[in-house]
Amino acid sequence: MSSSVETWTSWVGSVAEGKFPLKQWLGGSDHSAVFLTERQSRQAAIKLVPAVGENAEHHLARWRAASQLSHPHLLRVFESGRCQIDGTALVYVVMEYADEDLGQIFPQRALSSAEVADLLPPLLDALTYLDGKGLVHSRIKPSNILAVHDQLKLSADQILSATDTNSIRRRDAYDAPETAAGIFSPAGDVWSIGITLVAVLTQNEDFAREDSHRDPDLPRSIPEPFRGIARECLHLDPKRRCSLAEIKARLQPPARSVPAELEPVPAVPRRSKRAAVTIAMLVAAVVIGLVVFYSRGKNVAAPPAGATNPPATETAQPARQAAQAPPQAPKPEPAPARPVARATAAGGAVVHQVLPDVSKGARNTITGHVRVSVRVEVDSSGKVTAAKLASPGPSQYFANLAWKAAQRWEFSPPQVDGKPTGSAWLLHFRFGRSGTDASAERLNR
Repeated sequence: MSSSVETWTSWVGSVAEGKFPLKQWLGGSDHSAVFLTERQSRQAAIKLVPAVGENAEHHLARWRAASQLSHPHLLRVFESGRCQIDGTALVYVVMEYADEDLGQIFPQRALSSAEVADLLPPLLDALTYLDGKGLVHSRIKPSNILAVHDQLKLSADQILSATDTNSIRRRDAYDAPETAAGIFSPAGDVWSIGITLVAVLTQNEDFAREDSHRDPDLPRSIPEPFRGIARECLHLDPKRRCSLAEIKARLQPPARSVPAELEPVPAVPRRSKRAAVTIAMLVAAVVIGLVVFYSRGKNVAAPPAGATNPPATETAQPARQAAQAPPQAPKPEPAPARPVARATAAGGAVVHQVLPDVSKGARNTITGHVRVSVRVEVDSSGKVTAAKLASPGPSQYFANLAWKAAQRWEFSPPQVDGKPTGSAWLLHFRFGRSGTDASAERLNR
């Protein structure tokens, strides 16, 4: 049994088991959906899965087991149960809410070798903990590598016993070939690590074809030691794959002495690079969006000053260039506000601007700037009556902050025949490490 995405999104506003409000659809598929909810007055995520036969009890058993796990790099599972929404029987699991996930980042840009060097240790620590308990993660992939504030975590709702034979078979390239036969093991997680490494370093996750009868060919552009690690992870024969301990050994010390020419962002301190990977994210998206959760790969809206559209996430310039021309950095920033400053009372103007409240941990994940545009409808009193993401950018987390802030803006209404009338505006938000800028552009209806 499956439900369409349209059905899932129509449930926003419903309440699961009378205590978990479905406040926002964060994403999903035909077989499950994740919503923003609230637990004990704090944000959480709730995943809903149609309750079908024995699979329902199988899900609940795994979630109950996951709720007993405790590791700093595993997403916490709070509780699970059964509920019914609009006549559909469901099982649910309530989990820690993540700001972002890695799956929202690498489609926008490849990770640097330094970022990957910071990504692997917490991931390996979490998997070593599971292996010691006879468990496997079973679904390592970028969208399941998340950030909660500034801490990287693996999802925990699909963890299962290495002896499990009832789980869903292979679904994509991140799953080891033997999972098609229902075989799950730590070696399968190692395969997923290899695919993930190649994907985030090359922005290509389709290089390993399911019908291939030989070990995948790896792009030569992948730097060492990661190319060697991926090669040893991606043997078709599970017995030939390296262990978690061997991956850790390969990381020391080469991954900590990456040549400077391989670093695409020399001006960013190491802590910032680590935070960028965890946009939590780094995830949010995505928690980090993730929603969208998600119009990825689109160009963000440009400021109304006529500048060329930049990518949603820009790469910081080297410190040497910044030192040569310090006055140039702030020049583009006031430009978006000029149309608002020149607006006349007859044409309407912004009278109250609200900037999103961004946590320090989330702001540290930004490399360059993240741009989000929100279209708002304004009534004749100057109040926002509706807001819709026009260009969500690469991050669900920042898109959600911009959307919420946009609803609190106020305007002086334009005049038609001497009477106030409604209007439509495009609000541009630009998030950076040091702060957030915003500008408004009035639209013709």
